[in-house]
Amino acid sequence: MLFRHPHCPVVSRRRCLRHRIATTEAATVTALSPEQPTSRGSALAGIVVIDFTIVMSGPMCTRLLADAGAEVIKVEAPDGDVVRQRPPHRGGISTYYASMNCGKRSVVLDLQTEEGRRLARELAAKADVVVENFRPGVMKRLGLDYEALARTNPRLVYASISGFGQTGSKAQVPAYAPVIHAASGYEVAYNEYQRGGTRPANNGIFIADVLGASHAFGAIQLALYEREKSGRGQYIDVSLMDSVLGMLIYEIQAAQFPPERARQVYEPVRSRDGFVMVAAVTQKNLEVLFDVIGYPEGRTDPRFATVAAKEANWPALLELIERWTSQRSGAECEAVLMKAGVPCSRYRSVAEAMADPQVAARGTLAELGEGEERFLVANAPYKLSATPLMARRTLAGLGEHSTEVMQQVLGLSDGQLAELRSQGVFGT
Repeated sequence: MLFRHPHCPVVSRRRCLRHRIATTEAATVTALSPEQPTSRGSALAGIVVIDFTIVMSGPMCTRLLADAGAEVIKVEAPDGDVVRQRPPHRGGISTYYASMNCGKRSVVLDLQTEEGRRLARELAAKADVVVENFRPGVMKRLGLDYEALARTNPRLVYASISGFGQTGSKAQVPAYAPVIHAASGYEVAYNEYQRGGTRPANNGIFIADVLGASHAFGAIQLALYEREKSGRGQYIDVSLMDSVLGMLIYEIQAAQFPPERARQVYEPVRSRDGFVMVAAVTQKNLEVLFDVIGYPEGRTDPRFATVAAKEANWPALLELIERWTSQRSGAECEAVLMKAGVPCSRYRSVAEAMADPQVAARGTLAELGEGEERFLVANAPYKLSATPLMARRTLAGLGEHSTEVMQQVLGLSDGQLAELRSQGVFGT
């Protein structure tokens, strides 16, 4: 049987509808103390979040909140979040969408109608947190900005995630993650480390969105904690540009104080069946590496005696390493070097990484769905000993909870709902 979110006090636990997904087995979480891991419930149980987000940065933030036990109500336009239609699909459901939106309830409100906006304001009046990731100014035009909502709910914590932030000359500029990767200098810096050509690359992984989501999630916790002291909420402005620039720790310093020689980084070296990464970062790592690869004289080789000398002779160092790795399989390189204490990994596909026993041991992935329609999504990467987090059991169909939320949260009658439906407030 498929059941709804077990921690929500206002959601009935009736059998779920066609488009609901459930975990068939919760991911295993190892307790870090003798205390029962669920003895204190979920960390954010009782926190109500109204989610006005789409695509990735916002939905990932609110999914983390749902994983922690918050009641997340996703407000969608009549045609839904665009990611609902994006592949891959399993059983008619976008698993891409599911990975960012499991554990939420879905309400359809047409915010282009006055009644839709009014209902959204009423939901926000009962919420602890609002999260949105539209272009700056959109929520203000709808009358759903922080200032408007805080007048009736001064305890509200309101987070906005946008490409360049809410202030500055680029605040209104449209931006998705690839644009931020280009604007921040990330892609150019990445390309320089690859020893590639002059044309930057787009790595295809939406780093800016995931970073922005994580920073917004953390900032929301700070604001909720501060609210316990002051009794008041506050506004949170998260910029994807700021998030990515903040990741470029060394590069920001090198841009101000250019080094005489380009920074040397460990590069992939060939194995007999692919490539491996060997990262002998410390001098001790390097000395052990020299012993393992049969070059003990490397311990006293002046080319590698200091950091500066090593950087000046970097190609020679990589050649020494590759001479040894190229005669062995990636698995052998990994096993021998890691046993000796030298950090090493063969290059693996995502599918290979997912199959790693370490991933199973950590409960890194959660299984959703049933039978042949099962699929995996990532759990949060942090483990709490007493209030564990995991991907929640449900995925709502578009607008599945519109009636339920309007009745249970806002107290609307059947007659009121019928009138609103006739006005197209919940879509067609």
